[in-house]
Amino acid sequence: MNATIEAGTGQPVPGTDRLITLDFIRGIAVLGIVFANIAAFGQPMMAYIWPRALVEPMTQGDKLFWLLQYVLIDGKMRGLFTLLFGAGMMLFIERAWAKGSTRWLQARRLLWLLLFGSLHFYLLWHGDILQLYAFTGLVVLGAIRWKPKTKLITGLILYGLGAIALAAQMGSGYLATINPEFAAKMPEDAQKQIFEAETRTVQTNAERIKLYRDGSFTDVARHMIVEKSGESVGQTIFLSLVETGPLVLIGMALYSLGLFSGGMDPRRMRRWGWAGVIAGTALTIPLGLWAYSQDFPFFLTLFVFVGATAVPHLMAVLGLAALLSLWAPTAARSALGQRLVAAGRMAFSNYLGTSLILVTIFNGWGLGLFGQFGRVELFGFVLGIWALMLLGSKAWLARFRYGPLEWLWRCLTYWQLFPLRR
Repeated sequence: MNATIEAGTGQPVPGTDRLITLDFIRGIAVLGIVFANIAAFGQPMMAYIWPRALVEPMTQGDKLFWLLQYVLIDGKMRGLFTLLFGAGMMLFIERAWAKGSTRWLQARRLLWLLLFGSLHFYLLWHGDILQLYAFTGLVVLGAIRWKPKTKLITGLILYGLGAIALAAQMGSGYLATINPEFAAKMPEDAQKQIFEAETRTVQTNAERIKLYRDGSFTDVARHMIVEKSGESVGQTIFLSLVETGPLVLIGMALYSLGLFSGGMDPRRMRRWGWAGVIAGTALTIPLGLWAYSQDFPFFLTLFVFVGATAVPHLMAVLGLAALLSLWAPTAARSALGQRLVAAGRMAFSNYLGTSLILVTIFNGWGLGLFGQFGRVELFGFVLGIWALMLLGSKAWLARFRYGPLEWLWRCLTYWQLFPLRR
């Protein structure tokens, strides 16, 4: 979707100077996100975080797959995708400025993304992230002309504050359940909310299971529109403040500093890349084993999954971004690398296409397989989606200029019909 702009016209001109590094990393990230999200497609959303929320009692395989996903995937792929979103914003706006356009073109592009995300959230899948990206992008447009170092420092500070907020929020709940003295010092309403949280979650889980197993398409859409709208707005604002906004700023800064285009010292990138991946993983493993060894108590699992992982995730994400940026120019020439680049170029279509396929398989208005597969079996669906992305994206781009939704987004952004076929 990146395009250059004819001077003063706000219209794109043909271009082949895509940053292959961005497409390559984006391809890896969009595949990883399928692995991260699969439990929330085939099981209640809470099972994504808390294995005890699975429809059937968790097996040893379910526990091990939760641990594997927690250590290798969760937070890392979304974090990479968010960095790339920030980098992509800078790439788009720089090319727009070079041809005489303004940030309004980027704003219009983000408003269309917000519409796509809203349709995805209300009509297709409750785990949408496009609304969050679009809202965050519109907010950080105000910082688009900041110096890269200012963006980087601001992003890191905001991310650190968000990490503290998440740790305090999740940690207080866990401490209240294991320390009566700590709980006694909390307001009565807070105590009540904490000690009733697991029961309410189990009840909500049962309602969601019935809805997604037995509800029609209209039933699910009505539930999302009537009951989830306010919650969605609140979550979008909160996540934009504590994680997504800071990561977008960091991604914008790293793009301008040359991380994705070979503008940084490769030896230095390699050193802090490996340091980030090793340190982030080393910190994540004992947290995952802590929840695993205790058999996933409710508040401990929430703390481990949400409250304690922000800093390890950032280390791993920045490390992965550095190492993959170094590897991309070489790897993208291989057969698999070319397919990952194609999947990255079609990330928008692949992301929404995955939702369409999986909700049709699992929801009651489709094949009705919701809740029938544990985490181990669900990985088979992940492999199937990966195969479709890797085989289908390259085949599609051999015949067409853009992915189908990338093409539609482009046409709407410039309000002009562009040729799709090569």
